Amino acid sequence: MFKALLVEKDEAGQTHAAVTEVADDRLPEGDVTVAVEYSTVNYKDGLCIGPGGGLVRNYPHVPGIDFAGTVESSQDARYKPGDKVVLTGWRVGENRWGGYATRARVPADYLVPLPEGLSTRQAMAVGTAGFTAMLAVMALEDHGMKPEQGEVLVTGAAGGVGSVATAILANLGYAVAGVTGRPETGDYLRSLGASRIVAREEVAETVKRPLETETWAGCVDAVGGAMLARVLGQMKYGASVAAVGLAGGAGLPATVVPFLLRGVNLLGIDSVMQPYDNRLRAWQRIARDLPMDKLEAMIRPASLADLPELGAAILKGQVQGRVVVDVNA
Repeated sequence: MFKALLVEKDEAGQTHAAVTEVADDRLPEGDVTVAVEYSTVNYKDGLCIGPGGGLVRNYPHVPGIDFAGTVESSQDARYKPGDKVVLTGWRVGENRWGGYATRARVPADYLVPLPEGLSTRQAMAVGTAGFTAMLAVMALEDHGMKPEQGEVLVTGAAGGVGSVATAILANLGYAVAGVTGRPETGDYLRSLGASRIVAREEVAETVKRPLETETWAGCVDAVGGAMLARVLGQMKYGASVAAVGLAGGAGLPATVVPFLLRGVNLLGIDSVMQPYDNRLRAWQRIARDLPMDKLEAMIRPASLADLPELGAAILKGQVQGRVVVDVNA
């Protein structure tokens, strides 16, 4: 038996989540069985704990799109009992049982060895959000972004992706401007390394001019929608925006003018289906470039029993920083 947050759907179509004991033989097929130690809370998790949002196809279901823990058994030569591993993406926690449990079974290809110097707790303080933030920073650097070029904008800066992106960029020597709609998070963002706080209303709406003053040398955008359209017109010549989210909507009310007249690049960042080599590169960069004291400052501890409430809160944009779920608590 193992403990899990099990989501069930009744005959009326309503979902109910509760912590319960589950038999081992209900685990899905896979090469590697992992004793899960920590997970975290993402927007997708909020959907999967609640009504599903079309992400969950079969009930009962165990959500949790990422986890870190220790290999219990393995049928794949790459992993052996005792190995520390981390998982993000691959639609785990959506179309197959995920990390909100003390045990998980997955294909070996889904796992990444935990980098040296990073604990399982720290890995889930990073989680999918921090992994995505690192992918965004890597993409911006691969397209030529350097600290001496000027300020880098991070939208949704107090959220999971934004918090880690701010800390990484500041540690790498970038001047970071953090966009937030919550003035009370200003001190928190400065503690992560932000040198300037930008009120959300300053960039929340599009303007008639397709180009504004060249301001940003790069951008990690977790908002999308009208804000992304506005920011595109403020980028410096040849600069790039890494798009990682759509909290502000999936539509993009923009023109092609920033791309044609300033050579701006819009880089889509997908963390779900990333190839193994790039996953490994990102986790190694996280272990090297993310200050662990800054990571610690982002952490909010939680247990499996806290997840229904936290899932609802993250859907409302009410979760700051990184929630670390101790599944054994």
